Amino acid sequence: MSCDFLTLAQPGVQKLSPYVPGKPVDELARELDLDPTKIVKLASNENPLGPSPKALEAIRAELAELTRYPDGNGFELKRKLAERCGVAPTQVTLGNGSNDILELVARAYLAPGLNAVFSEHAFAVYPIATQAVGAQGKVVPAKDWGHDLDAMLAAIDDDTRVVFVANPNNPTGTWFGAQVLADFLARVPEHVLVVLDEAYIEYAEGDELPDGLEYLSRHANLLVSRTFSKAYGLAALRVGYGISSAEIADVLNRVRQPFNVNSLALAAACAALDDATYLAESRRLNDAGMAQLEEGFRKLGLDWIPSKGNFIAVNMGRDAAPLYQALLREGVIVRPVGGYGMPTYLRVSIGLPEENQRFLDALSKVLDRA
Repeated sequence: MSCDFLTLAQPGVQKLSPYVPGKPVDELARELDLDPTKIVKLASNENPLGPSPKALEAIRAELAELTRYPDGNGFELKRKLAERCGVAPTQVTLGNGSNDILELVARAYLAPGLNAVFSEHAFAVYPIATQAVGAQGKVVPAKDWGHDLDAMLAAIDDDTRVVFVANPNNPTGTWFGAQVLADFLARVPEHVLVVLDEAYIEYAEGDELPDGLEYLSRHANLLVSRTFSKAYGLAALRVGYGISSAEIADVLNRVRQPFNVNSLALAAACAALDDATYLAESRRLNDAGMAQLEEGFRKLGLDWIPSKGNFIAVNMGRDAAPLYQALLREGVIVRPVGGYGMPTYLRVSIGLPEENQRFLDALSKVLDRA
């Protein structure tokens, strides 16, 4: 009789469901016998521009060294990030995507008997990382689809070690301002690490969003996590980073896997940081695409949640799952978010103008048939 290895797993792991990513284009093509070149994917908050030419050039230059391990310390990327962020290199932790930073925090600071606080409708990795190490996740009800920071403060107790806060939040796109963040950080107990997830911060300009880095010098319990997967267009290479005190970074590096960021990712990220033109075009395209989708929803009589990310959640006014399936049959992939407690919503990534229009046309068609 074979052993039941699920029951041998840690209790928190037994109760987990695997993270479900956006459906890949090739998978949909196989399932429905569609031409993959005719499929539009607006499901995973990817940058529709493609990677920076400078990043591609850096990758090509690195290919001859694929037999070598990457720089395990990521010296050059840390140096550039430290210079860009106004911190010391010892304050930078590199990750295999910003997800890796969240996992490192959970491994270093959470355990059975401890808890982490996060919002309803927040990124799925927060509860996954928390539960996987046997800690309790304390889910605080959202306010107007966003973080209720006062309620999150009230949820903190003596056993809380981490609070995960996203600005803007995925999948809702909601955000909060500088004063709200300052008031929150001033009231969080010193023993609680605040992880400020700014995966989409580069899509904001000026003072649209507070810059978490500006609060680091005043709050030793703050870690800001960011990624190259979104505005920098390097999702496939998986490279992110955390900025914190040197003490917290030292702790995270004790549990970080050796060589967790590969050589191509290190080289591409360094080059992407220098491509200001690409980043500006990413913002411009995103702003235009957001306006295009909002206008399309308005014409279709649909409500949406205002967003500061590179995606938008639109309310179908009914169970969105059948509409999602109908869009798949039209060759359009978006993201159902019923698993986030939003069963009537679809999350749509901002694409190229023609991709956005293809989605709007398909949505109009399936709504007419529904």
